[in-house]
Amino acid sequence: MNDSGPAESPAASAEEKDPNEEVGELVGRLVQADELEGGERRRLLGRLTKALADGGRKAGASGVGRGRWLADVFLNIAPRIPIRDLATLSEHHHGLTGEQLADDLVRTAQKATMTVGAIGGALAAAEFAAPPLLLSAPAQLVAETIVVAAVEVKLLAELHAVYGIDVPGTGTQRAVAFAAAWSKQRGIDPLAPASVTLALGAATKTALRNRLMRTLGRHLTTLGPFLTGAVAGGMLNRAATKKLGEAVRADLRIKRPALPRPAGSAEIEG
Repeated sequence: MNDSGPAESPAASAEEKDPNEEVGELVGRLVQADELEGGERRRLLGRLTKALADGGRKAGASGVGRGRWLADVFLNIAPRIPIRDLATLSEHHHGLTGEQLADDLVRTAQKATMTVGAIGGALAAAEFAAPPLLLSAPAQLVAETIVVAAVEVKLLAELHAVYGIDVPGTGTQRAVAFAAAWSKQRGIDPLAPASVTLALGAATKTALRNRLMRTLGRHLTTLGPFLTGAVAGGMLNRAATKKLGEAVRADLRIKRPALPRPAGSAEIEG
C-alpha cells in the first residue's frame, strides 16, 4: 500500500500540470540565451516542441494554420517573459547606458534569435531526411516562432526602459501591451491610454495573430535538406530582429522628448 502511493503521485502531478505553465517556463528559460549552453538550449527547444504539439492536439489545432491558437498561447506566456529594469540592464551589459546599451541589447537579441533559428532549421533539416518524422516538423517551427517572438518582445520592452519610457499598468497589462506593440513593430505611447487599456481588443489580437503567422511563414523556409535550413533560419531571424530594433528605437526617440524624465534615468546619448 505504501509503495503504490508514491509511485502514482508523480504521474498524477504530471497529468495535472497546466501545459501553458510548462510552455511559459520553457520560453522564459530559452529567452535568456546567454545563460544556456548549446546542448541545453536544444534540449529545452525539444521539450517546448513536444509541449506545444500536445497543447495543439488538445486544443484541436492542426497543421501550421493554427493562428488563433498560436496567438492565445503567446498571450498566455507574455506575462512570464522576464523583463529587466534599467539598472539591471546596465549591470548585465557591463555598465553601458543610453544608445550604447540599446545597441548591445539589439546585438544580444539578434544573436539569440539567430541561434534559435539555426537550431530549429537544423532540427527541421534532420527530419527532412527522415520522411516518417516530417509530420512533426511544423510543431518545431511553431516552437521556434514562439521563442523568437518572446525574444523580440523582451527586446522591445527593455528598449522602453533604456529610453526612459514607462508603460503603466499591471505586469500582465504591460506584457500584453508590449506584445501588441511587437505585432505592430513599433513603440508604445504611454500618453495614449488606449495603447495599454485596449491592448486586448479584437483588432490587437488579430494583429498579433497575423504577425505570429508571418513569423511562422518565414520559418517554413528552414524546412530544407542538409544545413540549408539552419543557415536560412539563423540569418532570416537575425535580419528580422535587427529591423525590429531599428524601427522601435526610431519610434522611441520621437516619443521620448514629450515625456518627463524619470528620476535617476540614464541620459540617452544623441
